[in-house]
Amino acid sequence: MDGIRVENISKRWKGFKIENLNFTVPQGYITGFIGPNGSGKSTVIRMIMGVTKPDEGEIRIFGKPNDDIRQKRKIGFVYDTLFLYEEFNIKKAKALIAPLYPDWDEGLYQKYLHEFELPERKKIKKFSQGMKMKTSLLFALSHRPELIIMDEPTSGLDPVFRRELLEELQEFMVNERQTIFFSTHITQDLDQIADYIIFINRGKLQFQKSMEEIREQFFLVKGPMEQLDNDLKNLFAGWKKTSGGFTGLYAGDPSFIMGLKDFLVEPATLEDIMYFMTRKENE
Repeated sequence: MDGIRVENISKRWKGFKIENLNFTVPQGYITGFIGPNGSGKSTVIRMIMGVTKPDEGEIRIFGKPNDDIRQKRKIGFVYDTLFLYEEFNIKKAKALIAPLYPDWDEGLYQKYLHEFELPERKKIKKFSQGMKMKTSLLFALSHRPELIIMDEPTSGLDPVFRRELLEELQEFMVNERQTIFFSTHITQDLDQIADYIIFINRGKLQFQKSMEEIREQFFLVKGPMEQLDNDLKNLFAGWKKTSGGFTGLYAGDPSFIMGLKDFLVEPATLEDIMYFMTRKENE
């Protein structure tokens, strides 16, 4: 069974559209959701959460419609703002949130409250960005969700806390085997922890692949400009001129390129892939 199944989703506004979008989020894994700003990631998440309705299509959570209240209780949503509770402290916010979840685990709440070193009686609006993110994670994890959806959870965080958050997620996955759907434009985070990647741009699916497939299929090719003829350009998913020649993104078996003189072939990161694939479309 899939954690999330998005089937033929369409949503249109003036100047932007998501059309016939299909993807699945495998159960029991970390799936990264990537794309440049304005690609439609947050809109898709709002549709998954039931905040926004698609014009067409269907979204299912663990095989059930996503508007089923029992399915919504299985989701822990982690985001970088807590505007509904800014005037509250954590203790008062918990008094409102905990009764909504039959599976609320007070022992787990106390465990994370201690581990995250969060003050229970200080107003949330006085928290740092990192503390707000920890608070969001605290509430999301304390009702033992089967699915965790994270919308740009590391955006604006300092590198130290970003690493701590990623380590916490990895530990959580090892211990609990939850399904995590992690939306971000900071692709370095996903290079470390993701099992699968869903890549969208301008409301369209570019690909859905495992990290293993990505490492086996995407490479950067570097060489002198005089070697870059039209045949070679057509092999690339995107390319750019550099001070020393050119760099291109190649998707496929690199063995025949590796044997050519004056070419350097190296693995592509998710950032490389997103940059070159969106660069080509922009050009």
